Amino acid sequence: MDKKPRYFLGVDTGATKSHALIVDENGRSVGFGAGGPGNWEVIGWDGMRQVLDEIIGQATMQAGIERAQISGAGFGLAGYDWPEDRQRHLDIIREIGISAPMQLVNDAFIGLLAGTNVGWGVVVSAGTSCNCYGRNSQGEIGRVTGSAFFGEYAGAGEIVWHAQQAVAHAWTQRGPATQLTDAFMTATGAADVVSLLSGLMRGRYRLNAEHAPLVFEVATRGDAVAIELVQWAGRELGELAISVIRQLKISDLAFDVVLSGSFYKGSPLIQQTMAETIHAVAPRARLVRLMTDPVLGAALLGMEAAGVDKVTQSKV
Repeated sequence: MDKKPRYFLGVDTGATKSHALIVDENGRSVGFGAGGPGNWEVIGWDGMRQVLDEIIGQATMQAGIERAQISGAGFGLAGYDWPEDRQRHLDIIREIGISAPMQLVNDAFIGLLAGTNVGWGVVVSAGTSCNCYGRNSQGEIGRVTGSAFFGEYAGAGEIVWHAQQAVAHAWTQRGPATQLTDAFMTATGAADVVSLLSGLMRGRYRLNAEHAPLVFEVATRGDAVAIELVQWAGRELGELAISVIRQLKISDLAFDVVLSGSFYKGSPLIQQTMAETIHAVAPRARLVRLMTDPVLGAALLGMEAAGVDKVTQSKV
């Protein structure tokens, strides 16, 4: 008698986009779904339920299966930050018809499983903002708060915020002159630096994470202020990794630090500075860029939930 095929679900929700992936027991992709933001802190609980229902529906339809046929599920959820968040997420997932064994983690964590074949190490996620998680070979989890409120910030939004401060410091002569002033004047259409600063302060102009490439561009021209901002971001991200490395007690081991997110595309100086920072504490750590979709890590998490041995990412 032929055994029934098994299918596994991976879900990755974020502040801007969300993905669902169905893989079979050999790790082959058989269904995919994509949608908008799925973070309940951004769109509310009802909005999150709708996005999950939509993307999982797309993936199961493409795979030609029903939700009841899913054998294990992994969810990497933006906004799933504290134990108090767990039950509401579970309730919604059950409401939309997922009853298989499952694991729920913050969306940053799944980049670790997608980026390393051994299933443990550290992941530093950096896009609009940043986060850091890790797991050791014993399965223990390490993490940071993932909040700028607690002094953890080194993504695109934060580097632009600090760049605006640098422009103001240059004008008041608290800091050195910088080409960022002209770059931001051009981006906003401000006639001069006074118009730029007053416009930013009073909301006529807005500079946000989308303007981070300007900082990287100015840094490539050799501007010392912009270079220091990029190095600052690298040090901050490296220190997040160090905190998790200490929690997991793996500083003497060889392991991967997975760099996940669009922020790393901005400048090689980010990774270079991170490596210098991390290697001062964990000299055998290997920094690797995540080159696949993080939702692959969520699918592997679903396989773990069902008790399936880890499948290497090359099979997915």
